[in-house]
Amino acid sequence: MNELTKDLAEGLKRAFLAEVEGEHFYRMAAATTTDPKGREVFDMLAAEERQHQEYLRHQYDSLTETGSLDETVKLGRGQALDDKSPIFSDALRARVGDAHFEMTALSVGVQLELSAEKYYRAEANKVNIPFMKRFYEDLADWEANHYAALSRQQESLREDYWQASGFSPF
Repeated sequence: MNELTKDLAEGLKRAFLAEVEGEHFYRMAAATTTDPKGREVFDMLAAEERQHQEYLRHQYDSLTETGSLDETVKLGRGQALDDKSPIFSDALRARVGDAHFEMTALSVGVQLELSAEKYYRAEANKVNIPFMKRFYEDLADWEANHYAALSRQQESLREDYWQASGFSPF
């Protein structure tokens, strides 16, 4: 295996492990939240992380077995998340002062997605194989969509959560 192939393989392994961690986090979040829409969305996010893993594993196997990536396999598209309340139902707002787990899950999810997006953009900038560059850019865009939805939900609940929890100084 030449140095470029080794670097690509290592990048795919790191990406795969990050997707595994994301899937497990979202599965835990889905199992823990009491909000039905939150459970549905966290399950969907976990399924998308699983889809990323399968694609990354396929590309890793192709690279290590044949020395090249499989350009015939496509990543697909993620599901769009609602702008108004992308993660949780409106009923969560009524109990937002007790939504400690959900607020923590949003915070962790935001960091996971931001980290993944940055990683994929950095990998895209390192490779000069057009197919691989596009692949990493597509993954980065997908993670950016997740990040935006989680951030929007976090922002929309933050002030109410702080106020209901006695954190707001005003």
